[in-house]
Amino acid sequence: MDATARDMWERFEPVHDLVYFAPEARRAADGLGMRGYWMGYFALRAAPLGPVAPCVVTSSFYVFHPARVARALPDAWEYAAPAEVLAARGEAMDAAMTRLFGAEVARSAEFAEAADLAWEAAAAADTTGRVLAAANQALERPGRATARLWQAVTTLREHRGDGHVAVLVSLGIGPLEAMVLKAAAGESDGPFLRETRKWEPEDWTAAEHALRERGFLAADGSPTPAGVAGRALVERRTDEAAGRPWRALGAERTARLAGLLEPLARAVGESGLLPPGNPVGLTLRPSAAR
Repeated sequence: MDATARDMWERFEPVHDLVYFAPEARRAADGLGMRGYWMGYFALRAAPLGPVAPCVVTSSFYVFHPARVARALPDAWEYAAPAEVLAARGEAMDAAMTRLFGAEVARSAEFAEAADLAWEAAAAADTTGRVLAAANQALERPGRATARLWQAVTTLREHRGDGHVAVLVSLGIGPLEAMVLKAAAGESDGPFLRETRKWEPEDWTAAEHALRERGFLAADGSPTPAGVAGRALVERRTDEAAGRPWRALGAERTARLAGLLEPLARAVGESGLLPPGNPVGLTLRPSAAR
C-alpha cells in the first residue's frame, strides 16, 4: 500500500471538507440563490465542470441516486453561472479558513508555503481519465494563499476520488455496493449514506444481497474475510493510483507539506464540523489528529 498517499489524504481531506460542512459555504450558496443544501452542494462541487447535464455529475460523483442530482441540476445554473459559483466558493473558503485557523496563521509564510507545495503536487497529478480532477486542475492559480491551498487540496482530493471510482468500476463494485462495504467496515454510517444519497431501503437491501452472494458480507451484515480482503484491495489500489503527486514533489517536500497540513487537519477535526459517521469515511487517525 502506498502509505504516503494515504497519510497525505488524511491531512488534506479535512481541509477540503470545509466546503461541505463550514457555515461559510452554506451562506455562499444561499447568497447565490441556491435552494437548499443539496443544490448548493452540487453547484459548488460541480462548478469546475461547467453547466453540465445531471447525468455527467451522477456519473462522476458515482454514489448519488440520479434523482438526487436531478433535483439540483441543471436548475442551479439558472441562479448562478459556474464562474460565479467558483468565485463564491473561493471567497467562502478564504473566510472559513481564516476563521477556523486564525488570521495570523492564514496570512503566515508557512501557510503560503503549504499552499505553494500543495499547488505543485496538484499540478503534477495525472488527470488522464479523471474528469473531476482535470476540471479542478485547469482552474487559474488563486492569488490568496487560503484559496490557493483549498483549490490545490481539492484537485488532489478529486484526483484520488476519480482513481477510487476507477478501481471500483474495474472490480465490479457499484455505487450502492461501495457504500454498503464502507458502512460494514465501520467507516461511515449506513443509514446516513443511504438517506443523503437518496437511495430507497430496497435498493440498499438489494446491494447487501448482492454482496452476500459475492461472499463479501455475512448474514448479519458484517464483512466476511473475503469482504475484508476485497475492501483492502480497493483501498490499496486507490492509494497506488494516488501516488504520482507525491513522487513528483519528492519525499522531503512531501514530508514538509504533511507537517504544515497536520495542524490544519487537527483544527478541522477538533472543530466539530465533520459529523460522526461522515460519508467521506475520514477517521482522522491519531497521527493526523493529535
